[in-house]
Amino acid sequence: ASCVPPGLFHPLVGTGRCSVTEGGIFDSAGLWLAGQALLQRGSPFTSAPLLFCLQGYEGLVEGGENIKRANWLSVSNIIQLGGTIIGSARCKAFTTREGRLLAACNLVQHGITNLCVIGGDGSLTGANIFRTEWGGLLEELVKDGKITEEVAKKYCHLNIVGLVGSIDNDFCGTDMTIGTDSALHRIMEVIDAITTTAQSHQRTFVLEVMGRHCGYLALVSALASGADWLFIPEAPPEDGWEDFMCARLGETRSRGSRLNIIIIAEGAIDRNGKPISSSYVKDLVVQRLGFDTRVTVLGHVQRGGTPSAFDRVLSSKMGMEAVMALLEATPDTPACVVSLSGNQSVRLPLMECVQVTKEVQKAMDEKRFEEQQLSVCADWCCLSPFRQTHFSLAILNVGAPAAGMNAAVRSAVRIGISQGHTVYVVNDGFEGLSKGQIRKVGWHDVAGWLGRGGSMLGTKRLCHVLTFPLGAAPCRRIEGGVQLVEARGQYEELCIVMCVIPATISNNVPGTDFSLGCDTAVNAAMESCDRIKQSASGTKRRVFIVETMGGYCGYLSTVTGIAVGADAAYVYEDPFTIHDLKANVDPGLFSLWQCSSAGCTTAVKLTHNEKCHEHYTTEFLYNLYSSEGRGIFDCRINVLGHLQQGGAPTPFDRNYGTKLGVKAMLWMSEKLQEAYRKGRVFANSADSACVIGLRKKTVAFSPVTELKKVTDFEHRLPQEQWWLNLRLMLKMLANYQISLTEYISGKMEHVTRRTLSIEKGF
Repeated sequence: ASCVPPGLFHPLVGTGRCSVTEGGIFDSAGLWLAGQALLQRGSPFTSAPLLFCLQGYEGLVEGGENIKRANWLSVSNIIQLGGTIIGSARCKAFTTREGRLLAACNLVQHGITNLCVIGGDGSLTGANIFRTEWGGLLEELVKDGKITEEVAKKYCHLNIVGLVGSIDNDFCGTDMTIGTDSALHRIMEVIDAITTTAQSHQRTFVLEVMGRHCGYLALVSALASGADWLFIPEAPPEDGWEDFMCARLGETRSRGSRLNIIIIAEGAIDRNGKPISSSYVKDLVVQRLGFDTRVTVLGHVQRGGTPSAFDRVLSSKMGMEAVMALLEATPDTPACVVSLSGNQSVRLPLMECVQVTKEVQKAMDEKRFEEQQLSVCADWCCLSPFRQTHFSLAILNVGAPAAGMNAAVRSAVRIGISQGHTVYVVNDGFEGLSKGQIRKVGWHDVAGWLGRGGSMLGTKRLCHVLTFPLGAAPCRRIEGGVQLVEARGQYEELCIVMCVIPATISNNVPGTDFSLGCDTAVNAAMESCDRIKQSASGTKRRVFIVETMGGYCGYLSTVTGIAVGADAAYVYEDPFTIHDLKANVDPGLFSLWQCSSAGCTTAVKLTHNEKCHEHYTTEFLYNLYSSEGRGIFDCRINVLGHLQQGGAPTPFDRNYGTKLGVKAMLWMSEKLQEAYRKGRVFANSADSACVIGLRKKTVAFSPVTELKKVTDFEHRLPQEQWWLNLRLMLKMLANYQISLTEYISGKMEHVTRRTLSIEKGF
């Protein structure tokens, strides 16, 4: 039964929706998930049918069997698949009016007046042209006698929503496109594998990554791997770059490095517009330095593989938002693109995004490279030089190990040294500080730390990552930044500048939307659940109850649940009762019962946070589902445990840790200068002890004393958590009977252009 109130979403009642994936290059991981979300989001909640158009615009032009009706089971158990199963192809016919006329005829024959196009700027531009010509195309069809005037009047408006699918991340208006994060995973897997052989044989590797005229993949992979040199189209090297590069590579070898990594975007050029090829760079290194050098062109490896957790959640979110945009569309609504802004989905005018994207490309063609750098300024600033100051600082890790800690330490150490500071590191957290386990660290002492998980410095479970200047007496079991600030009145030595970098897989630190390590933990849990599902591929009707870590925080359980297509996720923040549990095993509601009646083989996933309920534990759920299975399904428990803390950091955590380390060190340098008086540092103001974190789109510093007011210390939770909005999406995709009126739609915004700032950066 539809949950849509009478009179709501008039434009869609009785009309069909069609999903199209278009373009030869948009076979990126995550596209199919957007189609899944489109179907699962729309089908149970509206009376309008949903159809898939096979082979993109080509299928739209040819019609017939290429336009197929989809149902719930069409997209079941496919969330772990990459690419696009409904197919994608370039279509020259659609670029002509004759081809678009055939497409319009096929859409009208199927009653389709709402179109969701998943592709890049070319595909979305074609969709907008199709929409503007729609009225004229219908008139021509009436004139040719292919449709009647009544039919033309009934389908007089075509609504279009675009989703950007591209591994290149080259579309203006969205922070990330579908498939980009998965492509970064493939690149980092290759770099990590190459590093071992490069170290063994003292080799230099030149890696060419994709991206056409956009250097995003190359830039982020260079940051995440600690590459020695980078070539991207947005920042062509100055004349004479060959001398500088060879000098840099030779210097690193003379200081003990056993390998060099050079990353080249496939569209890299010099200041004169001449392409820079990987073979040219290789020959240059061999001839001038005599290094054993190899070239690796990653190619289409970057497009394959299973989607990352980020892409799975992003695709699901965008697919749902696309359905809502179509539901709310009117004849006066402009064609829009569903985009990502921070951690929120927004809608942007389609042609506005396309126009800005073309302007950036035009700027590069005209060699106005400063404007081209706008799209990558957040990451580019991490590689830029900074002004120098001179203080002594110490860095230590506190709390449970989290992926990305080493990346943050590495960037903080190197930025500190580049600014003229003397940098020290402390082993084993505050316990090591109290024992005097402090040592001075140099630039090359942190080489190779980026790709390593855990904590190279050692850590103890007291608080999170802290960086502060030396001078304080040994800390007497002070647990966290709050206690350090509160102890300033008693210990004058603690009147120093402090910065906390949140690092925990639980993602339960106030003042930030994401903590270091949570992305790696979600991917680890997701990969485990994928294997668990595969183990049941030959077994009908099995329920898996998967317990995740996180304490009282349900972030891991919720996001992992979305990423693996779980049917339920039980968390502390969303209280549940025995009536809710009973509803989940009710034959009329539980998806496994429905699937059993359809005769399909399935594995239902239920994610369960470790402290979500005092009495309804994982064991209790197992007993409940086993008892209520009634011979139709059986149940299994999987406690993931500490495997969520292990593994190599994901590209997101490596890049995020690098950014936070850089930004924290720059902020501390500024505060130290402000607090330096009469030959010493004295800082006792509230803003001299802060937590750095990502809030929506900006990196912000929040005073520890202010965050204390919005923290539930008993359960170690922030009082407000943005990800709770994702739970409604999880329930809708699991076919819960929820009203669409509860969903908060994204707002229509406009594309903004950021100014490149090396000082403020990101």
